[in-house]
Amino acid sequence: RDPKAYNVEYAYSCMGFEIAAGVGTKMAAPDREVVVLVGDGSYLMLSSEITTMISEGLKVIIVIVQNHGFASIGSLSESLGSQHFGTKYRYRDDESGLLDGEVLPVDLAANAASLGAEVIRASGVAEFREAMVKAKANTRTTVVHIDTDLEGPNPPGSAWWDVPVSQASELDSTRQAYQTYSDHQREQRHYL
Repeated sequence: RDPKAYNVEYAYSCMGFEIAAGVGTKMAAPDREVVVLVGDGSYLMLSSEITTMISEGLKVIIVIVQNHGFASIGSLSESLGSQHFGTKYRYRDDESGLLDGEVLPVDLAANAASLGAEVIRASGVAEFREAMVKAKANTRTTVVHIDTDLEGPNPPGSAWWDVPVSQASELDSTRQAYQTYSDHQREQRHYL
């Protein structure tokens, strides 16, 4: 609704940006309600700035969408024929040698609480809405934590992300992705 209502990093894939940006946004506009939306992959890269929020007495709402992996990068990996390689928080299976074992017991809500934030766990849309009302009423940094499904359903993406694909692979999915990449690259228009 106004030029300062939305602060997001696009194009540079600066994972870890969200919480630190929440600190800066709140310091620049202390009269505004600041809500940070962050996935667990990015949260793990720079969650320590929650301690800055606490020490500075900043009130920020942080929504952690925990899906036990890297959903965006996993989706990109899938589109490039790499089958979500390395994008799920799993134990390495002793027999297969792959990271396809049980889900790692990463508890980001407990982590956020240990950094000094008040934490509200939500399960489902109705509880999430209630949690947001409570978070807005709080006077200090509050984390709303919700578990989601790593593989969706997610909003459809329609943009093409220019990420090169391996030209040589034994995986049919990667060879098909390379062909798709080559087709899109031919259609690419340069604006600069």
